[in-house]
Amino acid sequence: MSVPNSLNRLSEVRLPAFESLLAELVAIPSVSSPSSDWDQENLPVINLLADWFSDLGFQVEVQAIPGHKGKANLIATLGAGSHGLVLAGHTDTVPYDEPRWTTDPFKLVEIDQRFYGLGTCDMKGFFPIIIEALRAMEGAVLCQPLIILATADEESSMSGARALAKAGAIHGRAAIIGEPTSIQPIRMHKGIMMESIRVTGQSGHSSNPALGKSAMEVMIEMIAELLQFRDQIKKTNQNELFEVSFPTLNLGRIHGGDSPNRICGHCELSFDLRPLPGMNTRELRENLSGIVHRIAKKRQVDVRFEPLIETVEPFETSATTELVRSCEQLTGRPASAVAFATEAPFLSSMGFETVVMGAGSIDQAHQPDEFLALNQITPMSTVLSGLIDKYCVQPS
Repeated sequence: MSVPNSLNRLSEVRLPAFESLLAELVAIPSVSSPSSDWDQENLPVINLLADWFSDLGFQVEVQAIPGHKGKANLIATLGAGSHGLVLAGHTDTVPYDEPRWTTDPFKLVEIDQRFYGLGTCDMKGFFPIIIEALRAMEGAVLCQPLIILATADEESSMSGARALAKAGAIHGRAAIIGEPTSIQPIRMHKGIMMESIRVTGQSGHSSNPALGKSAMEVMIEMIAELLQFRDQIKKTNQNELFEVSFPTLNLGRIHGGDSPNRICGHCELSFDLRPLPGMNTRELRENLSGIVHRIAKKRQVDVRFEPLIETVEPFETSATTELVRSCEQLTGRPASAVAFATEAPFLSSMGFETVVMGAGSIDQAHQPDEFLALNQITPMSTVLSGLIDKYCVQPS
């Protein structure tokens, strides 16, 4: 059976306008979260996207995520070959604080040239923008494939991107991840490690310190050394392309003890570390573990040092790659770096030159009254049309 390779079904299918497409996506709740109280399926969103791209002539495959009920990825392919272009986005959103929204998070509303709704910029809006780019190329014949990826759980475990990377079944030259960057090409970002330290000491009456071992005091000593470690890696690792040019370590949550008149028997600290590209995350974790266990042994307490999430590695694509230069030319903006993590390391590990670039600002992501500015839509779709033309229609 021949593989369809032309964009000749857009006028035949007559998909609704951009606003209607985005409204359909926003209306489907698809929160992902480590908390079971919040976590939801993304399969309804995947099925909707599968219908859209199937109607446009793409071959679609819905891949269930093993061990994650109701979670799936979509791979939609138009054309054949091994040197095409991937346009990738995630279908989940973060949890939302509805009382702080001035509109319904699941109803698309246009106010002052902005589309408001949960996921409008981060990042359900990327998929209707892809379709806008295709509308502008109706009738084009592809010499190399265009592949649309829609993933699960980017906002929590990144299980979708991890499953794709593990399968390794997608081949191409270049990949764009449409996270909100205000249409600026991003060629590197920091990684993220989230860690937990649980110290178990010995409770006792506070009138006599000899009756117990304070887990809180042990944790204070560990924190002091963690902060020294933070200063050390800050001094020895710098990259001026980042707004915050050094790796960060944030002490995000601490809990311990139960009463002022009891020696603290348990104390727990959660923190994150965001390493720069080029830093070895395995080595970082070994150093952190060494600090924690050395102090625990000295103070004769039990300790558990565990990751809260699987590490997302730092990401970097060389400034000299064809994709980075093409994105810079099409946008008129230099490639830069961001502190937040994306699925880019997983696509990069599959052999793609990868750039993160999408409409909307990260400043609106994860916020009440999230919005996508209308003036971002056409410029982004124009950039995507240019990339599709370069990599799929007229590949060198």
